[in-house]
Amino acid sequence: MPDSAASSRALPLDTAAAERMWEEYRAARPEAVAGAPEHTIEHFGDSARLADELLDIVLSGRKRATAELVADFVARGDGLPRVGSHWIACDSTGAPRIVIRSTELRIGPFTSADAAFAADEGEDDGTLESWQREHRVYWNRVSAARGAVWSESDEIVFERFAVVWPPEHAD
Repeated sequence: MPDSAASSRALPLDTAAAERMWEEYRAARPEAVAGAPEHTIEHFGDSARLADELLDIVLSGRKRATAELVADFVARGDGLPRVGSHWIACDSTGAPRIVIRSTELRIGPFTSADAAFAADEGEDDGTLESWQREHRVYWNRVSAARGAVWSESDEIVFERFAVVWPPEHAD
């Protein structure tokens, strides 16, 4: 994950457009929404550049996993995702692009990431070594931004997902 200065919290979110996308998805896939009606509206990463870069590799089909510190969910006042939950991924302008559904979740320390998870994240060269290097940089940066110090023993949410909407991007 490349270095950046701006927090994604400062990035815009077009919540009205995201809610329209959610309603389209809900109308087309009511069975998927029935068991997990909640959704969030978010960006990947902590900067405009990273939001777009990571979204692009999701759209390419290369990225089907992500990882986030439990402490970051807590700092935002968000609950942890659950299997079946949805989120709408926006680009750096706030435009909703896709609906993502969590298919697998686990919590563990940094050292519990394996080569398969790193490959599923699809970032950099896809190796565990680059995943570790880039995530150390990223989690040190985002932790410092909220006034904390990151440790490899901190809990991380490891999430695998499917792109479920719109149809042209769905898995």
